[in-house]
Amino acid sequence: MTETRTASQQITEEVTSWPGVEAGPGRRGEFAFRLGRREIGHLHGDHSAHFFFPRPDWSELKTHHRIVPHPVFPEKQGPAARRIDSEEDVHDVIALLRLNYDRAVAAAAQKLR
Repeated sequence: MTETRTASQQITEEVTSWPGVEAGPGRRGEFAFRLGRREIGHLHGDHSAHFFFPRPDWSELKTHHRIVPHPVFPEKQGPAARRIDSEEDVHDVIALLRLNYDRAVAAAAQKLR
């Protein structure tokens, strides 16, 4: 018998396997992924993920239809959202979280220099 894992379970299993990542409830009911004090993104159930990207990255990701503006901040570049409707979406949410993870790791390494 094969156990079906939800989108949030699949994402959480992968992202929490990265060194230093912790996951848990956020301040507003979301399920957040953090590296130290820095949030790399969060989930709202199995249906959407929210992130924050630097403007150049945000523009490129939006151009390639990987993100849409955040529903609370629709006029701002930076806050972003991604629907999770398919297995492909699960994989891309993981990839988007990895972008932020890699950026956070690089920033932390830069501070140590």
